Amino acid sequence: MHVALIQHRNAGDRQSNLTATAAAVSEAAATGADLVVLAELHTGPYFCQVEVPAEFDRAEPVPGPTTEALGAMAREYGVVLVGSLFERRAAGLYHNTAVVFERDGRIAGRYRKMHIPDDPGYYEKYYFTPGDLGFQPIDTSVGRLGVLVCWDQWYPEAARLMALAGAELLIYPTAIGWDPADTAEERTRQREAWITVQRGHAVANNLPVLACNRVGFEPDPAGTTGGAEFWGSSFVAGPQGEFLAQAGTDAPQILTMVLDPARTEQVRRQWPFLRDRRIDAYEGLLRRFID
Repeated sequence: MHVALIQHRNAGDRQSNLTATAAAVSEAAATGADLVVLAELHTGPYFCQVEVPAEFDRAEPVPGPTTEALGAMAREYGVVLVGSLFERRAAGLYHNTAVVFERDGRIAGRYRKMHIPDDPGYYEKYYFTPGDLGFQPIDTSVGRLGVLVCWDQWYPEAARLMALAGAELLIYPTAIGWDPADTAEERTRQREAWITVQRGHAVANNLPVLACNRVGFEPDPAGTTGGAEFWGSSFVAGPQGEFLAQAGTDAPQILTMVLDPARTEQVRRQWPFLRDRRIDAYEGLLRRFID
């Protein structure tokens, strides 16, 4: 399977971003891509740096204008496409949603982000209701896709549940970066932690992991912080956590890689983690903390 990750830099308004996305999907398809993954909230700036009611105007229904545009791209270029948008479910009810499109442009499925952060510069709880669709893979012509979103990438439970439901790939559209005030040492620690935990999901579940991040500096619209410097570093890891491809930290990039779907079967025969799970002893995982 030929996969492509579109490491995205915000181009300004929605139409400019969709135009840039279409050009990148076209280029990825020309290289033979079967599956194309886009970064988190790729139709505009990362608006969660501030809490402003007017930002809810960015949200739209699914189906809606953005899913129409992305579905047309999937159909035109004959790829399975993983997109991301701010979903308006109802008045006052919004989600951070990944939508998967089949090669013919139809919606194959959606995933609503389950873990919602609330940190300086990442005020997502103000905008997004936690997902309620569970950890369900999406069936496509290229396989069963375990699509998760950004903050989900820190949680081994999310990756495990996708694997237990038969996911053949773990996919993380992402928007994560540095505070410009961070020291070089802190930047290194954060980026390496982000990479390491996701490679761990690949190892623990014997599945390829595709992490597709934003890149570039985006100022804080309120001017109260130094803004966000998204660190790129999109990557593909194999089922033993091995790097198969990795993008840089400072520029948009189309990252391509050919995956061998048979590798998971081979690795699971060597490392049968699913066989040896002690499912009779994990009841504590359903508690917030074991006091």
